[in-house]
Amino acid sequence: MDREPRDSTHAHLAGEVIGRHQHGYHQLLYVSAGVLAVQTGEASWVASSARAMWIPAGTWHQHRVHGHSSVHTLGFPVHDVLLDSGTPAVVAVDALVRELIIACSEPSLPVPEADRLRAVLRDRLRRALIEPLTLPIPGNPLLRQACALVTDDLEHPRTAVWLAQRIGVSERTLARLFRTELGMTYPQWRTNVRVFHAMVLLAEGANVSEAGRRCGWATTSAFIDTFNRTMGQTPGTYRTESGA
Repeated sequence: MDREPRDSTHAHLAGEVIGRHQHGYHQLLYVSAGVLAVQTGEASWVASSARAMWIPAGTWHQHRVHGHSSVHTLGFPVHDVLLDSGTPAVVAVDALVRELIIACSEPSLPVPEADRLRAVLRDRLRRALIEPLTLPIPGNPLLRQACALVTDDLEHPRTAVWLAQRIGVSERTLARLFRTELGMTYPQWRTNVRVFHAMVLLAEGANVSEAGRRCGWATTSAFIDTFNRTMGQTPGTYRTESGA
């Protein structure tokens, strides 16, 4: 496990996987082009051009690259808590924060300049909006089965009644599992998982209509509306910013 904070900028090819690992320091992970799906033992997140990910020291995690990606990482000592979160979190990145992260990740940056840039970055990120799109990984075997049935076939909308019947429980039991295990209703979870996978498809080059269809929306306009409400930008804008 690395213990000395490191800053870096590097490129990854689509489909590349960075295996399970951890750091002895906090890490801010940002993708200026493409998308990284980041997974811990508890949940999955998406890091993209509009969202950076904070990974606390000691957190086991792995990445999967979607689309040709430019990745920027900043390391922070364990005593330097940039965000008030003991767990991984995704934060909104505006134009200024984007340029600060990119500049700070330059390996040849002189230390005095890096310190000044980081001071501004800290101020900006501590006021940044923490993004809610997270996919918790269920611990209950029945709920894991239910989630897999939906995720493996997003193109076909599945009702709670259908899902409960497939895993052999009542609809009430299924609803309780989603609330207690994941902290959300089945429709809320399904919307999140559809948007999550749509983000990946868009980064990989799918057009807006194709991404919406493959994630189960009946019309492109309905997909655009849901994506915009969830992510704060249209899927077309997201696709462009992801470098697809």
